[in-house]
Amino acid sequence: MLFNDPAGQNLFDRSRVVGQPHHRTDGPLKVTGTAPYAYERHDVVQGQLYGYPVGSTISHGRIASMNAEAARAAPGVRAVVTTLEIEPLGIWNYNVARLFGGDVVEHYHQAIAVVVAETFEEARAAAALIEVEYEPGDPAEYDLDAAFQRLEGTGEPGTVVGDVEAALDSAAVTLDQMYHTPSESHAMMEPFASIVDWSNGEDMTVWTSNQMIEWNRQALATNFDIDPDRIRVESPYVGGGFGGKLWLRCDAVLAAIGSRAVGAPVKLALPRPFIMNNSTHRSATVQRIRLAANEDGKLTGIWHEAASHSLPGGRGENATAQTPYFYGTETMRVQHHVVEMPLPEASDMRAPGEASGLMALEVAMDEMAEKLGMDPVEFRKVNDTQVNPSNPEQPFSDRNFVECLDRGAEAFGWSDRSATPGETRDGVWMVGHGVAGAYRGALVMPSGARALLENGRLVIETDMTDIGTGSYTILAQVAAETLGLEVDDVEMRLANSAYPVSSGSGGQFGAASSTAGVYAACMALRERIAERMGVEDPEFRDGQVVAGGTERALSDFEGEIDAVDAIEWGEFQSEYQMATFGAHFVEVGVHSATGEIRVRRMLAVCDSGRILNPRTARSQVIGGMTMGIGGALSEDMALDTERGMFANHDLADYEVAVHADIPEQEVIFLDTLDGIASPLKAKGVGELGLCGVAAAIANAVYNATGVRVRDYPVTTDKLLTELPAI
Repeated sequence: MLFNDPAGQNLFDRSRVVGQPHHRTDGPLKVTGTAPYAYERHDVVQGQLYGYPVGSTISHGRIASMNAEAARAAPGVRAVVTTLEIEPLGIWNYNVARLFGGDVVEHYHQAIAVVVAETFEEARAAAALIEVEYEPGDPAEYDLDAAFQRLEGTGEPGTVVGDVEAALDSAAVTLDQMYHTPSESHAMMEPFASIVDWSNGEDMTVWTSNQMIEWNRQALATNFDIDPDRIRVESPYVGGGFGGKLWLRCDAVLAAIGSRAVGAPVKLALPRPFIMNNSTHRSATVQRIRLAANEDGKLTGIWHEAASHSLPGGRGENATAQTPYFYGTETMRVQHHVVEMPLPEASDMRAPGEASGLMALEVAMDEMAEKLGMDPVEFRKVNDTQVNPSNPEQPFSDRNFVECLDRGAEAFGWSDRSATPGETRDGVWMVGHGVAGAYRGALVMPSGARALLENGRLVIETDMTDIGTGSYTILAQVAAETLGLEVDDVEMRLANSAYPVSSGSGGQFGAASSTAGVYAACMALRERIAERMGVEDPEFRDGQVVAGGTERALSDFEGEIDAVDAIEWGEFQSEYQMATFGAHFVEVGVHSATGEIRVRRMLAVCDSGRILNPRTARSQVIGGMTMGIGGALSEDMALDTERGMFANHDLADYEVAVHADIPEQEVIFLDTLDGIASPLKAKGVGELGLCGVAAAIANAVYNATGVRVRDYPVTTDKLLTELPAI
């Protein structure tokens, strides 16, 4: 199906199933502990052995020698394979670090050996016996601030509109501030884990935890230089990914190498320190933001320059991603510098770019509003735009940011807020209120599916994944709506490379893309059913196919009728800027003696097109809000610059938000319709829920205390010396 024109009136505008708050179809499996996650697939293949990884203890250099004889002689050990025994593996498009092979070390905890044994404990014990001698590389520079100072103003900006320097020189009011965000870990609950059966050295079967089935298959084929058709990948349940499981990681690679070595299936999960230092993370950023405005608050210039770190060839964390599109301005200069550092690979983490960028930009907007003597909500409304500011000829497909701000301000009680910092008290607590805008692009990807009527029951097959987002449920809703059935009448089969290639889960494109793909397949199946009946343009309702005087129940069809189709996106979409918008409102309390910060209540208002399932969508948004609390107040990968590694590499010392940190959370969906975005007029929402949250918290802390923190996380040590006297 080619989506080549904006969606007009269609069956989803009179929907019975889509848009309803259905419970998760996979919920019973998850709450009873019977959903099969990767490491727990005990029944898929017999004779599984255990793998355990060995990681480099230097950040860069080369391996001079490895002695694995003691490990090979250890009890229960079936094989040990070291990186010196393997030629450097291939590197697929989206991987930067080599996952195994050769003597070069690019980052701390890079995988350099795998031990396979009969039990997990035997594999782990033997791994500790391997002796390694290194030739460390030259001392590395890990100072991102110094790198930013060196690079600032150099290179070609990503976006230039007008003369921003002249705008700053002539503006009635200006702002010029530096902001810092730390490196962050995905810290998902389920580790990277795989079971691989490559025991014959030819056909490979992989049961793994991955967000993108086809990308994973192609990456494995590239790593091992084999035909992708020889690889089958399954990942029906993913216990958290947040972008970390977009790419192939060394769990699957090491399990495959181990399986080939022993001639048996091997299961391997990365220990938590490996997850922090071997897999990907969100890079730290340094950002300088300069704003220029007239006295009426209208922005005349935005200059946003940032730096982040990456291994050579990586993309880092583009904290300027939202700036060319979010606020209207006459002039603009936007630039992101990637600084090469021998640190574990920096790559996509939930709302990559916007999450870090809005932590700075939305604080800068608050600071500018204060300079202008304007309410922060009104200042953002004044600078709304219905066209892409970096390309004024391009309108937004649909943009309701002002309505987000207005609805949120009313529901939150923003008008009762004191604009004077430190003025509102609740006993020993200083109370503050903050707001931030949210922006996240609305990318879509080609996505396919197979719709099968099998002895009267509808089955949908697609390699789309469910990473806790509700894919099983919303795809079943779309199929049920299209064929006139109920959700319980649909069997969903997901995340198997034997099924048609979908968009996968990531980038906030999964829901809009995969539902459109299922819709395309179901519409093709409708045509096949009509052909079987010898009728034209039948209506599908209440489990019946109705055409003129003919009526037949879908359950009466014997045998199989199937159709495979995919959504392809027309060129017309490039005429528009597609994005999602939101507004976050937060109330915090700051203890007047200790500086302890408590988030007291939160509200998110989201503009994301049609909401396919309010229950699962709300879950996504409050999950993003929760992640934003951690990002604002506690999360910080502590860099050991001597060793080039993140020292707090477990969930005891890397502090994510926990139950006690989470207050009342409210979500409002505008439930607008964007006919340019997809046939269902829907866009993603899962990453929008994170965008801007940390800034809203930081702004609320300032409103409570009068202390402006521009260096995340906002911790008590950054408040104590400046808190008002008790």
